[in-house]
Formats: sequence, structure tokens, C-alpha cells
Amino acid sequence: MIDLPVYAFEGIPPTLDLVPLAARRGLDHAGMRLSLAAWRSLPLEARTAIARAGACDAVDLVAIAESALAASPPATPTDRAEDAPAGAPPPALREALGARRPLADATWAALSALDRFALLHVHRRAIERADAAHLGEAYDGIVTARAAAALSTHLDARGAVHMVDVGAKAVTERRAVASGVVRMDRATAERLARSDTPKGDVLATARLAGIMAAKRTPDLIPLCHAVALTRVAVELSIEPEESRVRVTATTEARDRTGVEMEALVAVSAACLTIYDMLKSIDRAMVIEDVKLLEKDGGRSGRFVRSTEGG
Repeated sequence: MIDLPVYAFEGIPPTLDLVPLAARRGLDHAGMRLSLAAWRSLPLEARTAIARAGACDAVDLVAIAESALAASPPATPTDRAEDAPAGAPPPALREALGARRPLADATWAALSALDRFALLHVHRRAIERADAAHLGEAYDGIVTARAAAALSTHLDARGAVHMVDVGAKAVTERRAVASGVVRMDRATAERLARSDTPKGDVLATARLAGIMAAKRTPDLIPLCHAVALTRVAVELSIEPEESRVRVTATTEARDRTGVEMEALVAVSAACLTIYDMLKSIDRAMVIEDVKLLEKDGGRSGRFVRSTEGG
């Protein structure tokens, strides 16, 4: 769903020109039927109120009735509907979904009342139109999205990407160390070691790039929080015999979320800058082995990469 209670698979814009499933459920519970013309005659505020009431497990019938008063033509009374039992999905729905889209009893029970209504409504429409494609879209948009949300804190209950709320987390000292390698021709590493490169001071420029990038991490990684960095250190060491430059970044902050991404971004930017400044003499360079070495602070505590882990 987006901010309004509309599933992405419905394809309904924020203007609510069509009746979303949430509104259909609310109207069914209130024993009311609105034609499309009547729905569109309502102000957007009223249509939104009906949809939001229908999205709640306990439908506010009074809110729906009040919001629908201005409809023209008026709503038609119908029998009030109730939600399907949460214990198990109807066998016909399960059969229509097939083996590729399983719907276990526990999965069905974990869905919201609106989710169950939506699947059943789309199933009825699929039977009427002899077209099951939309049912598959509804399953993916509801059941598959919920399964993904259970595995990721960056997805909400309906599968929409969002920033994690860290407001309730404690402010603690945070620290992270990351590293990476730029592998190059041995002759390139030797020239770098004796400061014989065409673009000037490679290491100083790469160090500055890494520090600047760490401070811009939220601008580069969409769901990262802005943290109050207290320290960013980028160290570069030339290893001519191994034909490489090793980059290590340390980031520190006192905040509610960690600084691992800042350290990794710093390493990545420094490595890319090394490549940029040396590419005129060695385009075959490879950036590799960018990884988190350790982190400290926060609920997850301390992490140190083992030797076996690379």
C-alpha cells in the first residue's frame, strides 16, 4: 500500500477515481452500495475516510455512513456483510491459487481482515471474468509481500519500502571498521609508491573522497539515516609486492543507529577515486574485497569478522 489504503496491484491513483478494495469492504460492512458516479461525486476527503475505515480490522460504520451522506445518487442499502473466518482460507480460493502460490492456514490467519477480503473479492472477480491473472497479482501483492516483510525491517506489513523508525532506540557509542582493496599492475603500484602518477597525490585525494562520502551516505543509500559522525578516518597503504592498495575506514558516532554503511561507503569512494586517478595508466585495475571488519554499539553488540570469514 501507499499512504492511502490502496494496494499497488489495484492501480488506483491518489485521487481515488476508482473504488479501492478497502472502501468496498467498508461499504459492505455498512450495508451500502455506491455506484461509480456516486463514489466520484464525493469529495476526496470523504472517499479517503471511507477507504481508511474499511482498512481497519474493526470497521467504523458511523464514519462510513457520515462520509457517504453527500453521494449523488445516494447509496443503495444492501445486506451487511461480515469478514470471512480467519481460521482457514476457503478451499476454492486455495485451489484457484494452485501449488505455485500456496496459502497455508497459518498464513491466512496472519493476514489482516482487509487482506483476506481483498483476496476473496479478487477471486470472485476472477471467476466472473474467467481470468485468474489478477488473482496472482493480488497474492503477490499481499501474501508474498508479507512474507518478505517478515524477513526485512525495510519493508512494512504490506511490502512497501520504508525507513526503519529508530526513534525508540538508545543513543550509544557506535563504531565500525571496513576495508577494501584496489588490485593493479605491479608497475602501477610501484609508480604510486614513488609518487610518479599523472594526476598528483592519489592517496590524499582518495582519503578526502572517503571522508566526504561517509558524510553523504544518506544521500547515496536510500534507506540510511543521517547520523552525527564524530570521526571518519581513512587509511591507505600501498603494497607493491602484492600489486595493490589497501583501504581501511573507521567511522564513529554517538547516535541511535550504526555507522557500518558509512565505513563501507568511505572505503568504496576511496577505492573508486584511486581507480579514477590511475585509470590513464592502468584500466585493468580491480576493486575487490570491500567488507565490514568490525562494528560496535547498539542492540546487536559487537561484531568482528573471523579469519575464516574472509
